Amino acid sequence: MNSNEKNIGIISKGLLVIAGVLLVVSLFNPIWRIELDAPQYPEGLALTIHANKIGGEVEIINGLNHYIGMKTLHADEFIEFTVLPYIISGYALACLIVVLIRKRKALHILLGAFVLFGIIAMVDFWRWEYNYGHNLDPSAAIIVPGMAYQPPLIGFKQLLNFGAYSIPDIGGWLFITSGLLMVVAVFLEYLKTKKLKKQNTMTMVLPIMLLSFFSCGQKNPDPIKINSDNCDNCGMTISNPQFAAVLFTPKGRTYKFDDISCLIDYKNDNKEKALNAELFVANFPSDNQLLPVETSVYIKGDNVKSPMGGNVAAFKDRESATTYALELAAEFTDWNTINK
Repeated sequence: MNSNEKNIGIISKGLLVIAGVLLVVSLFNPIWRIELDAPQYPEGLALTIHANKIGGEVEIINGLNHYIGMKTLHADEFIEFTVLPYIISGYALACLIVVLIRKRKALHILLGAFVLFGIIAMVDFWRWEYNYGHNLDPSAAIIVPGMAYQPPLIGFKQLLNFGAYSIPDIGGWLFITSGLLMVVAVFLEYLKTKKLKKQNTMTMVLPIMLLSFFSCGQKNPDPIKINSDNCDNCGMTISNPQFAAVLFTPKGRTYKFDDISCLIDYKNDNKEKALNAELFVANFPSDNQLLPVETSVYIKGDNVKSPMGGNVAAFKDRESATTYALELAAEFTDWNTINK
């Protein structure tokens, strides 16, 4: 292999330039956010974590933390907010240096260092959450024996009556995208060493990129725990799986209901949460199987007797719905009629 074959190509250089720019932009946007949702805060509370500060409703959250014995949050107590802007800037600069020196080995070192930094950052974040959630003031006004308040590293977790949701924010997604661009650049260079044609390379890389983005967003609602979960609309325990329903937000939060009528009431009363959410209803004859509301078949009648009086049952097909409609003297209806 001659020296030119050890140099990275023009596409890889372009990807690295974009990665560097995204890292710089991430410095001016929140990297992570923790949202708190509770009945007394219908609009929710948000804590945003930037490269150099903490943002959002910090004072309100600090006030709530005081009652349960958690430490209050102050950016000047974290060395991370001092060094993180320099580290991210350093990686952005490193991307441009690799472009200039063009060496494939330098690209590999950059990607390895970037992945290592991402792992260390997440471990440090988990450690930070653990300390704040477990090291509680024993003289706090509210003490629940055995209870810890560590937020989830990523995803959703119920903490008393607060739902805590932890996800990357704009800066975090830019950071992740930068890493993906480095991975693609390394992969392109690997394929070049195998002397594959350029068009074949792109044919193989594009599905990988699409799969990566698709996988990031692909989630399913949490299953309903019968006789354990409560309805998010009426507060009753969900005891009958035949009439259960779910609202699943784009952020991955699952809201559960004991009756289709509760799902509709909640959706209409919480339009912001329901925006672009996926709605599911239980398949009446099966054991806790969820169906999309748009493709389900519905019957309604006084003999259906759902928990909250909606008296609507859902089915996966018309054949099974017909059997129960005859048995219960119910009439067929549709989602558009129910959803008024």
